[in-house]
Amino acid sequence: MPQSADQIKDHVSLFKEPEYQEMFARKREQFECPHPPERVAEVEQWMKSWDYREKNLSREALTVNPAKACQPLGAVFCAAGFEGMLSFIHGSQGCTAYFRSHLSRHFKEPSSAVSSNMTEDAAVFGGLNNMLDGLQNAHQLYKPKAIAVGTTCMAEVIGDDLQAFIAKAKQQGSVPEDFDVPYAHTPSFIGSHVTGYDNMLEGILKHYWEGATREPGETLNIIPGFDGFCVGNIRELKRMMGLMGVEATIMCDPSDVYDMPSDGTFTMYSGGTPIEAVKGGVNAKATISLQEYCSKKSLTLAESSGQEVAAFNYPLGVAATDEFLMKVSAFTGKPIPAQLELERGRLIDAMTDSMAYVHGKTFTVFGDPDFCIGVTRFLLELGAEPVHILSSNGSKAWAKKMKAIVTASPYGKRAQVWPGNDLWHLRSFLHTEPTDLMIGSSYGKYLERDCGVPLIRLSFPIFDRHHHHRFPIFGYQGGLQMLVRILDKVFDGLDAQTNIAGENDMSFDLTR
Repeated sequence: MPQSADQIKDHVSLFKEPEYQEMFARKREQFECPHPPERVAEVEQWMKSWDYREKNLSREALTVNPAKACQPLGAVFCAAGFEGMLSFIHGSQGCTAYFRSHLSRHFKEPSSAVSSNMTEDAAVFGGLNNMLDGLQNAHQLYKPKAIAVGTTCMAEVIGDDLQAFIAKAKQQGSVPEDFDVPYAHTPSFIGSHVTGYDNMLEGILKHYWEGATREPGETLNIIPGFDGFCVGNIRELKRMMGLMGVEATIMCDPSDVYDMPSDGTFTMYSGGTPIEAVKGGVNAKATISLQEYCSKKSLTLAESSGQEVAAFNYPLGVAATDEFLMKVSAFTGKPIPAQLELERGRLIDAMTDSMAYVHGKTFTVFGDPDFCIGVTRFLLELGAEPVHILSSNGSKAWAKKMKAIVTASPYGKRAQVWPGNDLWHLRSFLHTEPTDLMIGSSYGKYLERDCGVPLIRLSFPIFDRHHHHRFPIFGYQGGLQMLVRILDKVFDGLDAQTNIAGENDMSFDLTR
């Protein structure tokens, strides 16, 4: 073989060696029952056609590569945002491993969560004993301040009663009677990770707010929502609130646990919203959500407690950030400071400087509902033209709102909104109506290769690039970050189209 202990090769180069190439060829010939290359090429071309697109859109019983994850993933992410809180998934170990690895691969940090490790016997007889043993082990081994319990499909299909199970666990001494165990039912077979985030957040707030006597104050609660850029975005949010002099509690703050320093010590629980601040959140004057579709139940709970509420859709760029800051100012009476006005002006200046390179460019956007709205609004501000806007976990109500946004702009006239569709649908859209650029997650790289549409990675999950999440895309500063990433991709494309000396390099310019 082409490597030894003295010469270890990376898989990228290893699989190019003759031995592996011969092995792959034998596998195709002997085991894959291949069709003639001409037939393969014929079908490949047909699968890029309008005829195939219509057949693809008629699918009803099959989903192929949806741009969403399941509820418990959102629940694990949510629990990580509270001080000393350990996520406990009542279900199979394999599911929990998926949630942990999915988050770890994106943030490049450990993602702590435990499981009740339900197997076949628990699926038949119920998972009570798994819950009793699991809570006891988690409490004794990891010493959390609270354990947040979510569920997977297995526990939900058989109807395990979390409230009764947790009460039994306290009665039998698995955890102390006064130990905090908030919970939420988060079945994987309905909703998505944003639903799971909302269900778990509602469960945590209910646990700490129910029975409390509300003493109305002047503080704000801010719900960031499920966000792969939470590290940079929440820190930017805190900075903006600090500049305004606003006292705000971030309800779910995983910015520290997903950005740990390398100092020789592993800290399972880092940062997070303090439990006392969560308890005091019931007294807030208002609760603001930065992602409407991540917080419907949580906002309803806040409103029912007597608070004013407001919801936004991933506020970035000029107008959306203006709206958010003006609402904060209206709730608190605090003026928007000169520093933020200066940053607003700098963003507009940058947009003006670069308008010629983005104006008229066509875009595809895919991701969570709020992300799609926020990014599309920013693209319209730039004079770009969104053509395909796809959210696998978007509803008909989301689509109606999205259509109202694009039709209100002259740059949105060609936009098509696709709620509930998947990335295999998007492949058909891009082959029949290609765009200049695409904004989404790492899963778009296969579309980039297949359809030739350059991908800008700005949404969860980003597995194949590192550290994007450490920088904000919220607010004016976030809009500037997003503008730079869009422009870098545009300029890379220009350079690639003009890089052959003596043939097309007349526009291989040093200055763009």
